[in-house]
Amino acid sequence: MNIGLIPQKWARLTPNKEAVIDASKGKRITFADFDRLIRKLANGLRTMGLQKGDRVAILSQNSVENLATFYACGRIGLIAQPMNWRLSVPELIRIIDNGSPKVLISEDVFSQERIELIANSTTIQHWLEFGEKGDGSFEQLIDESSETEPINSDFVGDDDPFFILYTGGTTGESKGALHSHKSVWYGMLNQTVAERIVPSDVYMLTGQMFHIPVVLAMNYQAHGCPLVLMNFEPNLALQLIATERVSAFLGVTTMLNWMMAVEDFDTYDLSSLRNIQYGGGPMPSRVIAEALEAFPCTLIQGYGQTEGTTMTFLSQEDHIRAIRDGYRTERLRSCGREGFVTTIRIVDENGETVPPDGKTPGQIIVKSPANMLGYFERSDLTDETIRDGWMWTGDIATWDEDGYCFIVDRAKDMIISGGENIYSIQVEEAIAKNDAVLEVAVVGVPDDEWGESVKAFVVLKPGRVADEAEIIQTAKDNLASYQKPRTVEFVDALPKAPTGKILKRELRGQTT
Repeated sequence: MNIGLIPQKWARLTPNKEAVIDASKGKRITFADFDRLIRKLANGLRTMGLQKGDRVAILSQNSVENLATFYACGRIGLIAQPMNWRLSVPELIRIIDNGSPKVLISEDVFSQERIELIANSTTIQHWLEFGEKGDGSFEQLIDESSETEPINSDFVGDDDPFFILYTGGTTGESKGALHSHKSVWYGMLNQTVAERIVPSDVYMLTGQMFHIPVVLAMNYQAHGCPLVLMNFEPNLALQLIATERVSAFLGVTTMLNWMMAVEDFDTYDLSSLRNIQYGGGPMPSRVIAEALEAFPCTLIQGYGQTEGTTMTFLSQEDHIRAIRDGYRTERLRSCGREGFVTTIRIVDENGETVPPDGKTPGQIIVKSPANMLGYFERSDLTDETIRDGWMWTGDIATWDEDGYCFIVDRAKDMIISGGENIYSIQVEEAIAKNDAVLEVAVVGVPDDEWGESVKAFVVLKPGRVADEAEIIQTAKDNLASYQKPRTVEFVDALPKAPTGKILKRELRGQTT
């Protein structure tokens, strides 16, 4: 299976059907024209001397060009390396150093970042920029390239690497999850069964393509469905559902809250909606009930990681029976059961399966053909994470007698806020740059709007003074805005184990 060939099939079967509606740019493109763009881009990249396995970095918001780059790379055996455009330039440079791409394709809105990257990168040989205010290099490459099918597209696929998605930043230890065509394909199969996709669907991508939701979007295109691209804004999302007759999308807690809070929410025609998948963090039961009432469709939860795509699902029927019938309402706090191609175990530190009693915690481990190949150029981290074919997620959970998993902690201290992964050590290191700080610990706390928000516990140096605003500003100066703490609590000391390790479980307990 070559993921890059997905548009080719529908260019043949439904050439005049719209493949992508780019709401931000006002572009609409049919499958025939989209596949032509992909072929020309693939051939253009080949003229640059790129060989199978070379990386192509992407710095772009959701766009036709961004998506076409994924498919073009896949078609000829290159590896797409999308980058989180919200990160600082030093963080982007660390990602580039890890992936060593030979080409960077960037959107014109990131022209300043592009200038700084050019000045600091030694690995990139070709710089392409697209957009009305760009330098025209991308468009020129397309104009000059052949639209014939690349000669080697039939010899790419299956276990060949397809893309690298990065799970962190600012720690100096960027982790790039390397996926193959095969792992992406099986991730799509998991989603197809869970979402019950049909060819008449219209899918709206609300997340960004540097995250795993790009796989969900490609999956709908694999079924010949139009894809609506946007950079999320609640009014626009509601408008697009109404005008483009969107039937499905992935929305994190924050997005659904913002959409339901739109003043004239009831005036939008949402009757085309069939199913909403939510994920990216906890969804309070109150919000689930409100969403089922507000949106005329079913809900499904997906729990996953960049390393394993979506791994468990809380089904449509689970939601309906819990909210409308009051059956096993506690399962709304779970992340559901293992997906169609996935096997889940919850194990103790020795790898022994814990009893399904709903109270004995263990770590979630996953065996699935949708799991990543490993961390790019980090065999040490790969060996820690994948053991005997099982991927250790770092998430601590219990499970019940029917296999429903309830996450109770994150061994890696990751916080998920508004669908974004935030690592506590990143925030702690940033806050520690304030000279008045003696010690700091960061945890995630429940938040009805964001799923979780970041809270910092700070111990000040003797005789020093700082207030909440100053601590938050220090973090903001050294992080992407979404990573900063929303609240700060000053304490005399942090709870610690005899080993000196900070007991974050106790800190979390103070916030409930």
